[in-house]
Amino acid sequence: MRRADAREWARVRTANEAWLTPWEPSSPVPWRDRHTPAAYRAMRRAAGRRARVGMSLPFALFVDGRLAGQVTVDNVVRGALRSGHLGYWVDSAVAGRGIASLAVALVCDHAFGPVGLHRLQADIRPENGPSRRLVERLGFRQEGLFRSYLDIDGAWRDHLAYALLVEDTAGSLLTRWRAQAPR
Repeated sequence: MRRADAREWARVRTANEAWLTPWEPSSPVPWRDRHTPAAYRAMRRAAGRRARVGMSLPFALFVDGRLAGQVTVDNVVRGALRSGHLGYWVDSAVAGRGIASLAVALVCDHAFGPVGLHRLQADIRPENGPSRRLVERLGFRQEGLFRSYLDIDGAWRDHLAYALLVEDTAGSLLTRWRAQAPR
């Protein structure tokens, strides 16, 4: 994530309020106030601190040179677990074109390769069909249901736990993505 992207991030997030709100953490602060250039700078600083100590892998997603989303592996744990939690969002203007799944595949390959993680987990609301299909196409397996797991969009929401292990990848998720990409 670049310092210069603050205005564009604020614009994209504000324009996508209706698209993203059902999947975002609850907050007493109005959406517009949480998505200002100043909010981006604070989020970027916090993400940078977590990345420097190895707790997070934050990535910005660009399409045709414009910011179009984010993919993050957060809550990275080392030691015997070597895991992280995957999160992502994409601008509705580029949704449905395979861009988010490509970005997730690349980030997973990086997490399993140079970063050395063994497990990635993605927790998804049951009613989020597109997100569930994205991880399923990449080989994530549904492992369980977390009841009233996270405070999302004003209520405690159930989430399905999906996970992918490095041994599930059989090489590269980019290769898997390419095999499924529209021709």
